[in-house]
Amino acid sequence: MARAPFLLDDGVVFLNHGSFGACPEPVFAEYQGWQRELEREPVAFLARRLNGLLEDVRAQLGAYVGADPEGLVLLPNATAGVNVAARSLELRPGDEVLSTDHEYGAMRFVWQDACERADATWVEQPVGIPAGDVVEEVWSGVTPRTRVLFLSHITSPTAIRFPVEELCRRAREAGILSVVDGAHAPGQLDLDLEALGADVYTGNCHKWLCAPKGSGFLWARSELRDLLRPHVISWGAPSERFTERHASHGTVDPAAYLAVPAAIAFHREHLAPARADCHALLAEFMPLLGAPVAASFEQMASVELPSCDAADVRRRLWQEHRIEVVADEWNGRPLLRVSVQVYNTRDDLQTLAEALTEALGQSPRGIVPTR
Repeated sequence: MARAPFLLDDGVVFLNHGSFGACPEPVFAEYQGWQRELEREPVAFLARRLNGLLEDVRAQLGAYVGADPEGLVLLPNATAGVNVAARSLELRPGDEVLSTDHEYGAMRFVWQDACERADATWVEQPVGIPAGDVVEEVWSGVTPRTRVLFLSHITSPTAIRFPVEELCRRAREAGILSVVDGAHAPGQLDLDLEALGADVYTGNCHKWLCAPKGSGFLWARSELRDLLRPHVISWGAPSERFTERHASHGTVDPAAYLAVPAAIAFHREHLAPARADCHALLAEFMPLLGAPVAASFEQMASVELPSCDAADVRRRLWQEHRIEVVADEWNGRPLLRVSVQVYNTRDDLQTLAEALTEALGQSPRGIVPTR
């Protein structure tokens, strides 16, 4: 597909879909259409129609991600969903929340805050790159005090797909609650949340599903639903239904949620059929960009660069070449994270490879990372 359906600036080489996504024009038009409809009769829309409209969104989203709609609540983003989980669980002094050193920084802050308030301990288990036996590396951090296992489905800094199915299975057997941050999964992966095995799963619709910003979700297994307190306490609080307790956030613009079905339809028709091509294009250029940190990846991957100031590399790629891409330091190692969506071309990746060589002052080819 050409770049045309997307609203991206033609003057930018956009290789950072993973950060905030990009909304195609037909989906954005649906979003604005709902906003206009709301403003024509706000009382009728918000007070009489909205609950039914959101029920339909949950039904369609549930079918898309393989989740019972009665366990699915709409939230602005995956961050809000992780906050619901972390702030609802009654951690005790001495409890441990086990995670990895690949997690998104904001989520680390969420769990550290929860642990500090309960005098519990946040444990970051190292997982080496290139990724090896992730299951055993993570599980070696389990102790008799482990109460929660928190993992990314696809990690943000390193773009590694973690084997969450096996880790959630082990957690269930050990009586450990599993919470999965699926911010990057919807749209990149075919999801079946009921089969995946997590106790709580959060996701974004605005990234790889290409819905408008402000559309995400939380799903919980039936036995966990009564434990989770709403993101905002409002009119749904007295309800016995999980979805109703979490549905009301006061007066907000619900248009991003209501446009999710349009995003699902657009993704099915235009983006899902191109995922393999996007993956192949990324795989073709990864050896030219640096040393891959994982053998398995989807449409987003990270490579290790030679010793450099990663932040300066990112600045130069943007200021001198108008390339939007992530270069950052992870555990003291400079990484470049590249996202490929249907609008990207071979020329985009070639431009990045050439600009990267200039920014580094050397070719990134042939670098071999160490553990």
